[in-house]
Amino acid sequence: MFFRKTSRAIGVHPRQNKSTQGMAFVRVDGFSRLTIPLNLQVGPGCSALVKKGDEVKVGQRIGEPLGHWSVPAHSSVSGTVTEVKKDILSSGDVADLIVIQSDGKQTLDESIKPPVVNDKESFLAAIRNAGLVGLGGAAFPTHVKLDPPEGKVIDTLVINGAECEPRITADDQLMRDRADRVVAGINLVCHYLDIPRCVIGIEDNKPEAIAAMQKAVDATGSEHKAAISVVTLKTLYPTGAEKVLIRYLTDRIVPENGLPADVGVVVLNVGTVAFIADIIDTGMPLIRKFVTIDGSAMAKSGNYDLPIGAPIEDIIEKVGGTKVPVGKIVMGGPMMGVSIDDTLHPVLKHTNSLLVANEKDATIPKESNCIHCGRCSKHCPMQLMPTDLDMAARRENVEELREYHVMNCIECGCCTFVCPAKRYLVQNIRIGKNLWRQAKKKEAK
Repeated sequence: MFFRKTSRAIGVHPRQNKSTQGMAFVRVDGFSRLTIPLNLQVGPGCSALVKKGDEVKVGQRIGEPLGHWSVPAHSSVSGTVTEVKKDILSSGDVADLIVIQSDGKQTLDESIKPPVVNDKESFLAAIRNAGLVGLGGAAFPTHVKLDPPEGKVIDTLVINGAECEPRITADDQLMRDRADRVVAGINLVCHYLDIPRCVIGIEDNKPEAIAAMQKAVDATGSEHKAAISVVTLKTLYPTGAEKVLIRYLTDRIVPENGLPADVGVVVLNVGTVAFIADIIDTGMPLIRKFVTIDGSAMAKSGNYDLPIGAPIEDIIEKVGGTKVPVGKIVMGGPMMGVSIDDTLHPVLKHTNSLLVANEKDATIPKESNCIHCGRCSKHCPMQLMPTDLDMAARRENVEELREYHVMNCIECGCCTFVCPAKRYLVQNIRIGKNLWRQAKKKEAK
């Protein structure tokens, strides 16, 4: 079991660079061509329900789930399907894609209406039918997360409002603007899952969001289905990591290879729970996403309301374009984000940020030999030994990767951030995790 009891918080303090903090969401539309992947969550994707030449409407289901872990895909525009093809996503996964030429009318599909919900089963069905996945970045199917294995009793709902990644402010702005929807979603989850307690964790660099959430909790106190509390956390990366947040807010430790449900907890992002309230009220599926766009190459930064499937290239142009040559575009934050190789890649359900860096900021320092200073281990929130994992991955030594608990790594990047030798620690640990998975598949055959 990890997370030894310690009197100090473990992590790092990267520069926050929250230059878009307090910027209201700007809705962006008018994209002529959108690409909707049919694999928008952890687990199997969908099969296409439309073909080339078909007319589609806003909110129409265009992908049918392939299994329990799948959620349906929906169109974010009205128009004509021009292509159904396989391609590689920004994540590196291969998926079926549906390309839609917008007609500019945004005609709403006739099937969109509030769902009939009267028990846990119909509540989870409504969430799944809306295509909801975790909006904090993990894209874990929400209906699966809210349906823990038999025998697991959930007594605490944890709401993640930490947003500990530098530069990203979309969740901060959502809490300021839609605190009442966050609380409404909390009440729905606690009611249908019979959870008696909810804790909302927010870092102390978001005072306006903290005040807005506390006001929303106080304003609807008599309507609460559970005891809801807003907890201010010290700004420290990676406070928002699921297992780390659970430890800070509940003093419970998720066991190795375990899930939050093993310690009686379910964790949802603030955006996820706010969208749950919208689903029950309107029945509109997940077809848009709040995204922070920032970076040294951008002419203008801000928070935006974007249709899922819009190409990154067109988005950047519509929000003001760039002021200098682009060196790199990262989907996600600077610590855990993934560089994209093609600006035609679309915004996905779990895209929370696009960082557009100039050529200088995109340059990766050259690594040198490890000096065995121990900083990586000292700052690892999971209390692992990153340098040993790094070397095991380079040697492709699966037994050592197991011995050093490679799958406990949350890929937060703290080790790489503090390394004076600029070792590619988290990058190689990711490779090590893939080696471990491949070895496990071979063993299962």
